[in-house]
Amino acid sequence: MTSKPDQPPVRHIAVAAPHPAAIEAASEAIAAGGNAIDAALAAAAMLTVVYPHQCAIGGDLVALVRRPGLGVTAVVSVGASPADVDVDALAREDRMPKQGAQTVTVPGVVAGWRALDGLGSRLGLGAPLRGAARRAADGFAVSAGLARAIAIRTDELLADEGMRGVFGMGDGGLAVEGDRIVQPALAATLEQLAVDPDAMYSGSIGASIAARLRALGGAHAEADFAAHDAELLDPVEASTGGVRWWVAPPPTQGVVLLGILPEALGDDVAELVAAVHDAALVRQSQLGDPRGGPIDIDAMLAPRSREQQGSLPRAGRALGDTVAVTAADSDGTVVTLIQSVYQLFGSGILDPATGVVLHNRGSAFSTDPAHPGRIGPGLRPPHTLLPVIAETDELVLGLGCQGGSAQPWILAQVVAELLDSSADPTTTLGRSRFVIGARDLGYEVMTLVAEPGLPAAEAAARGRDLPVVTTEGLIDDAGHVQAVRLHADGRLDAASDPRADGRALVFDTL
Repeated sequence: MTSKPDQPPVRHIAVAAPHPAAIEAASEAIAAGGNAIDAALAAAAMLTVVYPHQCAIGGDLVALVRRPGLGVTAVVSVGASPADVDVDALAREDRMPKQGAQTVTVPGVVAGWRALDGLGSRLGLGAPLRGAARRAADGFAVSAGLARAIAIRTDELLADEGMRGVFGMGDGGLAVEGDRIVQPALAATLEQLAVDPDAMYSGSIGASIAARLRALGGAHAEADFAAHDAELLDPVEASTGGVRWWVAPPPTQGVVLLGILPEALGDDVAELVAAVHDAALVRQSQLGDPRGGPIDIDAMLAPRSREQQGSLPRAGRALGDTVAVTAADSDGTVVTLIQSVYQLFGSGILDPATGVVLHNRGSAFSTDPAHPGRIGPGLRPPHTLLPVIAETDELVLGLGCQGGSAQPWILAQVVAELLDSSADPTTTLGRSRFVIGARDLGYEVMTLVAEPGLPAAEAAARGRDLPVVTTEGLIDDAGHVQAVRLHADGRLDAASDPRADGRALVFDTL
């Protein structure tokens, strides 16, 4: 009797993303021999084509990567304001503009991809960028989520030459669900980046974007783009409730989530609402860029330990529009990547020459020179992107979401159940949630916005004299959560939030 030759072990890779095309791109990367990092990069590149209302290569990126034997690394690619920004003129304004050239900071996505590639991808950046370029050239059908965003931002899209060129339908109207969008300029840009990623910062792509922004009143120079690079940093780590947690450091708001974990892991809804309210106040008054001077991290890690005055920065509405991609490999690698244009369609500017939609991260700056989140030359705005990795004896969880400043509260409502290895993650993400915010949600005062079926949260808010708004169904404001879990027995599972257009799959690979 002859024995069969040894077979290579089967590995598994789980991916969750907010659009089917991103999962298709991840599948292609895995089939080509890619790992979890390759899958995440492929999905992320594709999303800049098919989800331009939420992310673009004209936005920022923050990610966490857990590698076997190497711990967790934070990738922070958050762009700064121009060196020649007119701080004095902005200080005379009550708050930053919501959109326009003054709200554009140097985009960090491409540098972030390059940094992620260097953490152990097998395929490099060329393949995912060429795949995204093909989709941009061939076109895609407008999804339900993109159609909602176009309807909300109709006036802004019609006002910009580049936006009209991509999303206009030739009859004076804009695309609706099912219409086909083709982006030849973006396709050419992605093809160029596949050959030379540096073109975004020290080549023709960055030069074109800087020139377009100057023509629209910005202070951007090619030198501002050349000065940008992604940072590879140690994450902020904590142990709470028998769980190890990792988040990215400021200027991102990861520490805000750490500050409310004790209540998030409990079962008292009133205590969670109280903690979220306190944390929302301290975040708005304390988060900023450490490059500009000390910020009170201790206050954000312990928001209930002191009386909060609730001072609001002089900033515009900061409701975020973002994509999260999560991926896990049975070898122990876990990736959670978040990239964003901030608000719907970001600054409302699309550079016609490159096809790049530009974010409005700068709208989150404060115009108050005394605020930790103040605008200044080379400073980065308070940042909402919040990838999370958590680990217990039973599993490793990779988590991220859309949701702007509300991301800590969104994630706080799902982490306890997701850390239960017996819980179904898809069911968890479909449950109703609440968010609390002020200008970041479009209100002048702190308000609790609740999806249906949350009477305890509504009662707790009213007990703290918070206005309450109840929605008729699930809403985008409550976040698009993407989750992957690597169990101690090697099993993988994943879930994509039903509020988005996405999917989650587990792939087998050799």
